[in-house]
Amino acid sequence: MTHANWIDISQPLTNNMAHFPGDMPFDYSLTYTTEQTGSVNVGQITGSIHTGTHIDAPFHYDAGGKTVDQLDLNLYIGEAVVLDVSHTDKITAETLRPYNLYGAARVLLHTSLPNNPKRFPDQMPELDPSIAEFLHEQDVKLIGVDLPSVDPPESKDLAAHHALYDKNIFILENLMLDHVKPGRYELIALPLAIDGADGSPVRAVLKPIDE
Repeated sequence: MTHANWIDISQPLTNNMAHFPGDMPFDYSLTYTTEQTGSVNVGQITGSIHTGTHIDAPFHYDAGGKTVDQLDLNLYIGEAVVLDVSHTDKITAETLRPYNLYGAARVLLHTSLPNNPKRFPDQMPELDPSIAEFLHEQDVKLIGVDLPSVDPPESKDLAAHHALYDKNIFILENLMLDHVKPGRYELIALPLAIDGADGSPVRAVLKPIDE
């Protein structure tokens, strides 16, 4: 019996990666080198919580919402389905209705936006808030997208974030899905246990589930 390998669907954290306009860019540097310490290199990182592949905690868009440390880890581990919706630039409930979700509680959308961690997109596909009601009817608890955000970057009302939040659906953003076939997978996308935080970078990986 062969065991399928895990597929990395995370953006690598690099010093030249794109970041949300106006947000803190990612930076990794050495605080101390082996030459300085005589024994070890010691690195440091700075940057936005929402850089690269990350989750949004409800506190990100609701001052009274849960922070990362209060979230249920089970949301981010388990059966997921990858859907290819790259044929459209507006993803609605009607877009998703024809697909087989296999009863998976986690839905990952491969959109028409090419995976390019080095460039923040000028335009990106739009998620219609109507998807929240549809996903809720299907008992979906987590939506993942290969976009920097489930709402347009210039949005102030964050209609999709709030529609999903109202249905208790959690958000995973900036996945890399161009190299992933549609279908059923085991997902691990664990946030770091950052106390009081509005989000967290994750290392997101998939393993195919045999049909």
